[in-house]
This record gives sequence, structure tokens and C-alpha cells, in this order.
Amino acid sequence: MNSLHVKSYSVFLIFLAFVFSMAVRLIWVYQFSDYDAFIYAGQFMINTNDGYYWAEGARDLLSGTFQKNDLSPITSAPAWLTYIFAKILPTSFETLIFYMPSLLGSLIVVPMILIGQNLKLIEVGFLASLLASIAVSYYNRTMIGYYDTDMLNIVFPAFLMWSLILGMRTKEEKYLLITGLEIIAYRWWYPQSYSLEVSFFVLILLYTIIYERKNLFNYQLLSIMLLAMMGLDGLLRLVIVCCSYIVFRQEKWQRFTFFILAGALALFFVTGGFTPIWYQLKGFVFKDAIEVSKDVLPLHFFSVMQTVREAGQIPFTTFAERISGHTITFVLSVVGYGFMAFNYRVMLLGLPLLGLGFLALFGGLRFTIYAVPVCAFGIAYLLFTCSVYVQKLFIHQKLAQVVKSSFVIVSSLAILYPNLLHVMDYRVPTVFNKTEVESLVMLQSIASREDYVVAWWDYGYPIRYYSDVKTLIDGGKHGGDVNFPVSYALTSPQDKAAKLARFEVEYTEMAFAKAEQNETVMNNTAQMTLDVGLKDANDFLEVLSSDIRLPQKTRDIYFYLPYRMMGIFPTVAQFSNLDIMSGKTTRQPFFFQSNRFQDTPTELNLGSGVVLNKTKGTLKIGQQEVPLKRFVKTGYRADKKMMVEENAMHANGQMSVIYMQAYNSFLVLDEAMFDSSYIQLFVLEKYDEKWFEPIILEPHAKVFKLKI
Repeated sequence: MNSLHVKSYSVFLIFLAFVFSMAVRLIWVYQFSDYDAFIYAGQFMINTNDGYYWAEGARDLLSGTFQKNDLSPITSAPAWLTYIFAKILPTSFETLIFYMPSLLGSLIVVPMILIGQNLKLIEVGFLASLLASIAVSYYNRTMIGYYDTDMLNIVFPAFLMWSLILGMRTKEEKYLLITGLEIIAYRWWYPQSYSLEVSFFVLILLYTIIYERKNLFNYQLLSIMLLAMMGLDGLLRLVIVCCSYIVFRQEKWQRFTFFILAGALALFFVTGGFTPIWYQLKGFVFKDAIEVSKDVLPLHFFSVMQTVREAGQIPFTTFAERISGHTITFVLSVVGYGFMAFNYRVMLLGLPLLGLGFLALFGGLRFTIYAVPVCAFGIAYLLFTCSVYVQKLFIHQKLAQVVKSSFVIVSSLAILYPNLLHVMDYRVPTVFNKTEVESLVMLQSIASREDYVVAWWDYGYPIRYYSDVKTLIDGGKHGGDVNFPVSYALTSPQDKAAKLARFEVEYTEMAFAKAEQNETVMNNTAQMTLDVGLKDANDFLEVLSSDIRLPQKTRDIYFYLPYRMMGIFPTVAQFSNLDIMSGKTTRQPFFFQSNRFQDTPTELNLGSGVVLNKTKGTLKIGQQEVPLKRFVKTGYRADKKMMVEENAMHANGQMSVIYMQAYNSFLVLDEAMFDSSYIQLFVLEKYDEKWFEPIILEPHAKVFKLKI
């Protein structure tokens, strides 16, 4: 087969693999095509919270309106790429962000087939591309509606791996420039790519030292990589890389290669070196439960990394299935990759991706996606290698070919099947349902762009996108220090919640102003404490229940309280259940929700060892039996007005039970949780008119406006 036919064949296989990847992703659309709750304004909504962050940036770029300190990512790569697509493509913005992940994510098939073509293993590359495109972890983060940086986070390093492999094999100078441009583009798209880029550099360096110490091309490649990785502005790095490429193309200047390499190495360390890598490792692998602020008044806060599921440790079975679909497939993939790297040394360039994937065993399932393409190559290579041995078992040539083809087809289907099964079972919902979005759009018509909405960080980005307001915390701004006041407000009585919300919003704006003037910015809670003349933050929190002087009001504040937060309310409370001066746990409130229960004439079994004795009016929690203070039943009339029936039980009771009839759900909670602003405002709609007024009262979400 001549080179033209090889290229045509490669293009054909790329087309087939791309269509396969897209077709699999459309299964989700087919499954929910008639589900109205996932559709708003005639289009499916996206299914990842972070997607609304990039959508906000693209929306603001399209409208040309930005507000000061609104945290909109108008300079980010995803927002700009979406903006460009929205300008040139004849489709709605909602349709664009819904389908972009599947279109861009499916591009993974291109570098994989091109790598296979270069190694003269194009069928291996084709099968690997099919598996990689729908592997559990990769599919989850590039599926329809998963509008996030993940749609290109593996595509870029896969292309980088391709250019490095071809550069090392062909020594063609064009791959110097291609590699440099890929690194710059990857960093532009995903600033956290730093550690993976450095890993590729270290591997090329070791490969050169061991196998090709006298090859000048390798040192030029290392120089280009260092210059592209420097901690400088992307446009400046682009100019430097292009200039270096021009120099390396001139034979008379090639004698300066080692001087350029030394200069590039020096610039690399001067502009950042390994600092960003250590920062990332510290955040995801070496996770501290308590963060300590470095202010004049040191405070202790609960680390958000302790509650993020994708940053937690995972069992080996989950790890293997997310990478290859099945544990056996994964083990064979690693074996196959070992054989492939032994026969094709350049495949050692897959180690950075494989190594980062294995970091998932310690740093959480978010890393498994990186190992997907490498393991896909491994199992595909092993399959085709075995098929050759199977063919040799038969003397008759035609029969041998039929058996070989059958073996490849059956084995390929066996490899793909678990992943396809996962796709059909993985019916992930949209971030919000239609009625929730309608409430947020209603809020947009009520609030101004400078107003704040107090809500948990999970809902920060969608609130900003649909209501076009400001939030205190979101998917990117959710450190322990900023989560604390929001958690405290949601889990404290209404008077404290209202006052702390006013303090936090005004001090947040003051912090923005100080930062613009390059003044020292202290943690808000610490600054509030000192400003009211106290030296203990716990004392400040206590005086919130008194007639404390509040900051001057500059904008309105709204509380967004959704039903969906009920399931994570104990986690929300965890961020304020500590003495922030010492870091020790103080409050240990009790909160239990049950949607599965057994009701008999004498008792109500709520599961998990929680049983209500109807006759005695007591609550058994495990082996402990405590008196019940009250039993509350809530429901809605035909006009959607809430009804609350409260029955007092024991004056000395320690617990309360709330039956939310509309949700067929029971809550068991102590007095601290019962008195919290979330329970009082959302569950019972008992708002203190001195502090709050209702704005939106819907069963799925309620919005209250602060009156101070």
C-alpha cells in the first residue's frame, strides 16, 4: 500500500471512529428525548455544574457586557472558543454548549489512529481509538452536555504524544514547531497541564541520555519544550518558540543548540520551575483536613478537598473499570502496553499519561481519564498480536484468515461491550431541571447584576448563568475560608444568618477594592472580628445574635434554598461545625433524611437504626432512645400554599421529626438543625419578617430577600 493509499485509509478510519464515538454519545439524547424536565427553551440543558462557568464567560463575550468583580471567565480558552463557534455556526448558544463536548471529545480518535499509522499498526490504532472514545472515564467527561475543559484535556496530550513519537522517529524539524505549538495551546486551554508537560520533557530527556545522547534533534526538541513550558504569557512564548524553530532550521546556527538549551532551562526555573506541580500534588494527594489562614488572626477552616468525591481514594476495581471498562481488560491492557513499549520504544512516551492515570489510586478518580488512551493501545496491540498466533495454528490460509478475523471481531466486541453497557446505564441528569431554571430566570428579572445570592457552592455557577447575579462561593471559589460563612449562615438561626450574610457580602466587595489597590487582603472573618473590636472569631459569631452594628448596605442579598441541597446538608454543616480559632470540632448537629420507611400502627421505621415509637413518643437511634420534642407535617394545598401542622410531644425532647408530604420524605434533626435558616425557610417557610421576605416559593427551590 503506497503512502497515498495509507493516508486515505487513515482518513477513512478516522471518519468511522469519529462517527462511532458521536453515535454512542447520542444514546443519552435518545433516552431523554421525551423528558421535558431536562429541556429548557426548547433545548437540552448541560449536565455539569462547571459548564455554567465557561458558559457565563462565553455569554458575556457575546453580549459585550461584564460587571466588575463578577468572576466571569471572559479571558478563558473555553469561553473564547465557544464565543468563536457561536459567531460562525448557525446554531443556538444552548445547542452549541450541549453538543460541543461530544464533538471535541471525539477528536481523541485522530491522534490515536495517526500514531498507529506511523507505527504501521493502523488497525491497532483504530481499535484503540474506538475503545478510548467510549471508555467509562473518558465517556463520563466528554458525553453530551458535559461542557467542561475535559472535552479537550486528553485530546491535547494525545496530540502531543503523537508529535513527540513522530518527531523522535522521523527527526523532521516540523515536529519541533508542532510540539511547541501543542504545548502552548494545551496550556492556554488548561493551565493545570503543567505537570504533564514536564513529565513528557523528563521522559524525552531520559530517553535521550539512555539511547540517543549524540542526536542533536533531541536537544532541540528539549529546548523547544522548555521554552513552550515557561511561566510567561502565551503570546510571548509563541514568539520565542517560533524564533527558536527558525534558528534550529538554519544549519549554521545549530552549533548554538546547547547554549539555547541551557538558556531555556534557566528561564524555565526562573519563571516557575516545578512550583505549580507541587501545588497540584499538595491539593489532590497531600490533602489536609484543616486549612489555616496566614492572617494576623490565624483561623482554621475545613478543607473542601475532604468532601469532593472525585478527589477521594477509590478501590482498584473502580479504578480499572473506569480506565478500560473491566478489570480483566485493564490488566491485559497494562500487559499489552508493556509488550508494545518493548517492541516500539517510542511508546514509552505514554508513561506520563499512564502514570498520571495511576495517581487516581491516591488522588481520586478524576485522574483515571489520563490512562485511557495508553491502556486502549495496550489491549488493542495485545489483541492483534494474539490474532497473529491464532492464525499460525491453521495451515489452510483462507481458513486461518477467517479465524483470525473472527477472533479480532469477537475480541473487539468483548472489549467494547462493558463500556457500551455503561453508556446505556449512565443516565446522568442535567444540573437543574426545567422548573428550577425557570425560578432562576425569574430571579434575574427581580435582582440586579450587582446583587448577591447566598447559596452553596455547588449551585454558584448555574445561579450566575441564569440569574446574572454575584455569588459568594462557586465551583472554583470554595476554599474552607469562604465556605465557612455561607455554611454558618445556612445552619444558624435567621438573625445570625442575615447579619453574617450582610457582613460577608460587604466585606467581599471591600476585599475586591483593596486587591485593586494592591493592599493586603485579610480573610473576611478575621477582618470582621478585628473591625468590631474583638480578637476571637468565636466571640464575633456570638455577638451576631445581639444588636451589632452592620456594614453599610450597598446592594441586595438573596438566599437561594433548593430542595436538592437536602441530601448534602450534613456536608454543608460540616464546614461550620468547628472552632475556627483552634480547628477542633465543636458543634455536632444531628440530621437524618429518609425516603424509604416502614409505617406500622405502633412505630415508624426510618431505616439505618432510626425508629419512631408512636406510643411513647420516643425516637430510637441505634441503641439510644430519646424523647421526641415535636412532630411536624408539611404539605401543599392546591394553590401551592404551604401547610404546616406541628404537634408538641415532650418539653424536654432532644429531637424533632418532620414529614414532608410533598416529597414523601422524613427528616430527623436536633434543635440546632431545626432552628437553622435552611430548615426554617425552606422546609417550614417560617421566616422572621425582621430579616427576610419571600420572593419565590416553589416546592423545588425557594428564594428569600434579606431586609437588612
